[in-house]
Amino acid sequence: MTVTTTGALPGIRKAAVLMVQLGRDRAAKVMAKLPEPMVEELTAEIVRLQQVTSAEAAAVLSETHNTLFSAENNGRGGLDLAKELLAQSVGAERAEEILERLGATLAEMPFETMRRSDPRQLLTFLADEHPQLIALVLAHLSPQQSAIVLSGFEQKLQADVAQRIALMERASPDIIRLVERELERRMATVMSGTQEMAAVGGVTPLVAIINRADRSTERLILEGLETVNTELAEEVRKQMFIFEDITSLDDKAIQLVLRNVESGDLSLALKGVSAAVREKIMRNLSTRAAENLAEEIELLGPKRLSEVEEAQAKIVTEIRALEQSGQIMIMRGGDEALVE
Repeated sequence: MTVTTTGALPGIRKAAVLMVQLGRDRAAKVMAKLPEPMVEELTAEIVRLQQVTSAEAAAVLSETHNTLFSAENNGRGGLDLAKELLAQSVGAERAEEILERLGATLAEMPFETMRRSDPRQLLTFLADEHPQLIALVLAHLSPQQSAIVLSGFEQKLQADVAQRIALMERASPDIIRLVERELERRMATVMSGTQEMAAVGGVTPLVAIINRADRSTERLILEGLETVNTELAEEVRKQMFIFEDITSLDDKAIQLVLRNVESGDLSLALKGVSAAVREKIMRNLSTRAAENLAEEIELLGPKRLSEVEEAQAKIVTEIRALEQSGQIMIMRGGDEALVE
C-alpha cells in the first residue's frame, strides 16, 4: 500500500486541497474569514490544482485532523505556541528579535481562563464571592461576559458591584495575584500579573457592561446604583445612550440611523414610546413613509415589553456602531455644544 505524506507539499497547496475537500459551502465560509491577498493566492492555487489524487486528499485531511485535535495543541494558544509558529514562519533568530521587541505585551492578561469560560458558569462561581472580588474579576472580562454575569445577580448585589467597578481605578498586581491564586485553587487556572499598576475599572468599563445588558437589567442596575451613590449613577447615565436619547441626535444622524434599521424593528421599537421620540422619528421620514410607519405600528397591536425592548436594543446598537465609526456624533451630558 502506498502512503502519501504532505511534508513536501507547499502550505498553499495543502490549503487549496483542503478547500476542495470541504466543498463549496464550507470552503466559502472559511475563505470569507481570510484576508483578501490570501484569498487571491488561495484561489489561484485552486485553479492550478486541476486534479487531486485520493491519496493526496486523504493525506491533507489526515494532517489537518491531527493538527486540530492533537494533545499538543488542545485548542489553545499561549506564548510557547506563538514562539513556535513565529519560528516556523520567519526563523528562530528573527523570531527571538520580534518576541524581545514585543516584550511586556506578551504577558498573559489576568483571568485569561475565565475569559474563555461560559458566563453562566462564572455566574454560579462568583455569586457567593465578596462584591469587591466580583468587581475585580468583571473589570477584567469582556463587557459581553460581564453583562451576562451581572444580570444574573439580585439587584442589591448588582448595584454594589457596579459601584465598585466604577470607583475602581487601579489594582495592585499583588492583590490581583492573591485573587488569582484563590481562583486557581478552585478553577485550576494559570494567570500572571506583570504590570506595575493595572487600570481595571472605572465608569467607562461599567458603561460598556451595562450597554451590553438587556433593558431590564440596565434599568435595575441604574436604579440600584441610584440608591447607593446618586452622583455616580448620574455620571454613568451621562456616558450611556438609551433608546429615549434618540431625541438628542440631529436630523442628519437620525436619517442615517433610519437607513440602517429594518422597518419591522422600527415599528416595534416605537410601541409605547413618548410623543417626543415618535415625533423625532416621523419628522425625518417622508410623508408617505411616516404614514406607513404609523399604520404599521397600529397594526402590530399589543406587544410584550421584552419584544419592544429587544427591537429598541437593536436600534441603539446600530447608533453606537455609527458613533464608533465616526459617522454620527452623540452629545452627552458633559459635551460642549457645537457651533456651525
